[in-house]
Amino acid sequence: MTAPDTPAAGPAEPERFVLPLVARIERAEPPARTDALQTAARAVLTLLADPRTAEPAGEWHERVALWEELQIRKVVRRARGAEWRRAEELAGITVAGETAQVRVFPPVPLDGWPKELSRLQVSGTELADPRPPAAPAAGTPVLWLNPEVEMSAGKAMAQSGHGAQLAWWQLDAAERTAWQKDGFPLAVRPARDRAHWSELTGGGLPVVRDAGFTEIAPGSCTVVADHPALRTRG
Repeated sequence: MTAPDTPAAGPAEPERFVLPLVARIERAEPPARTDALQTAARAVLTLLADPRTAEPAGEWHERVALWEELQIRKVVRRARGAEWRRAEELAGITVAGETAQVRVFPPVPLDGWPKELSRLQVSGTELADPRPPAAPAAGTPVLWLNPEVEMSAGKAMAQSGHGAQLAWWQLDAAERTAWQKDGFPLAVRPARDRAHWSELTGGGLPVVRDAGFTEIAPGSCTVVADHPALRTRG
């Protein structure tokens, strides 16, 4: 009696990575929402420009490349007190805004977070602005948020990071260097209204379309990355 043929094994599923971002949210002095979003976006850019990522021999280069090949998923968690101090002991980069601190870490396997980070909460990042943010200064790169999509602060931080990364990918080496040299200035603001959002999404600028893992529907357009250098291109 002949045994049935065993189907040939297909290619192994590639390991999926996620980029952890940890926001410092102390109970007594939480950061302003807009500052937290901007600081998260700058943290992502800082990691991408860091020699440990950018140089082929850098210790983070391969992991970042594998993460970028599949999906630039980012997860924001919050920490305070001793939690924050433990997070700072792990390899990563802390970026400070006016009121916010965000630490970004090289990508980790989706199911392999360090225990110091896996214990941190994802929820609880509801932040507010004490006053309406001022209009961005002329020439400042702006990450425009969809005014019709509601997101928690943590979700909006991740989406702002996506927008900054899409802009980074489309800049040439000289434009990247100039942005980095200036300290990655940027602003995060909601689009003024539906007409403004429609103009932005139809203008050829990078648009973030969410994968739909949390909070919002798959394919939702959340952020348009409006960097001045990208507006000069035909």
